[in-house]
Amino acid sequence: MRADAARNLDAVLRAGARLLAEDPGTSMSAVAAAAGVDRTTLHRRFANREALLSAVFQAKLDSAENVLDEARLTEAPVPVALHRYVEGIVPVSREWPLDTRRMMQNDPAASIRRQAQSARVDAFIRRSRDEGYLRGDVDMTWARTVLDQLVDAAAHQFPTLTPPQAADLVVATFMNGLGAA
Repeated sequence: MRADAARNLDAVLRAGARLLAEDPGTSMSAVAAAAGVDRTTLHRRFANREALLSAVFQAKLDSAENVLDEARLTEAPVPVALHRYVEGIVPVSREWPLDTRRMMQNDPAASIRRQAQSARVDAFIRRSRDEGYLRGDVDMTWARTVLDQLVDAAAHQFPTLTPPQAADLVVATFMNGLGAA
């Protein structure tokens, strides 16, 4: 892919993610305008809004997959892995603000990928408990929900936090609020 085509695709995906998160009925023309491309460029690549939405979801999943790999959830020390995960996933959440529940309802392939990624985080939560970083009586579903909500809050309710600052706050809150005494 030519460099200008790659830039255009990236601009379209990011504009689409932002606009479709704000209003799922956003027109393709509005996405094209926000991305700085003409409508024919957009329609050449994406036949309709659903095709664009699917591509946005795949881009979000690709970014999340990179974060999971780089965090080294299975081998890095738990606090280090958690910090890496949060520091990486906060920007992903900000850059690709589309709700993953919508993705899972409309795109079966994306749903399967998202479930596999979610299973990796669930396994990390269990590892955290098994290694004594979380209290043994903490329900794993509750712990995961708390982590997800902390990440979401840091990403969207506190947009001025840098990713390292967000990670510091989320890790401290998660580990001290649910951590072993």
